[in-house]
Amino acid sequence: MIRKMICIECPKGCSLSVDIEGCKVKTVTGNKCPRGAAYAIAENEEPMRIFTATVATKGLNLKLIPVRTNKPIPKKDLFLAADETRKIRVEKPLKAGDTVTDNFLGLNVKLLATREVA
Repeated sequence: MIRKMICIECPKGCSLSVDIEGCKVKTVTGNKCPRGAAYAIAENEEPMRIFTATVATKGLNLKLIPVRTNKPIPKKDLFLAADETRKIRVEKPLKAGDTVTDNFLGLNVKLLATREVA
């Protein structure tokens, strides 16, 4: 099966043709740099995303604080991540960049605050 996609790794925006057999990429054509092939393989075999959400606070100046992961997580885990953030309560002041949770979802990824809360 041939899948058409646009590479987003650099500003060129190459039109890629990805030949997929089963769940594995056989060939990638149309990329003008090596990052295009790597992007196509990763996006088709195991897509990853930075997760962003909000978590509740208790006794602070904001009711919700925005958070994000410090590294991408598997796309298949995004709904699980959303469920997990609903269980988190921040009770101490944080600055942007401070860790809310270490080892989020057991993936060795940190959940970071993206806004100060006092």
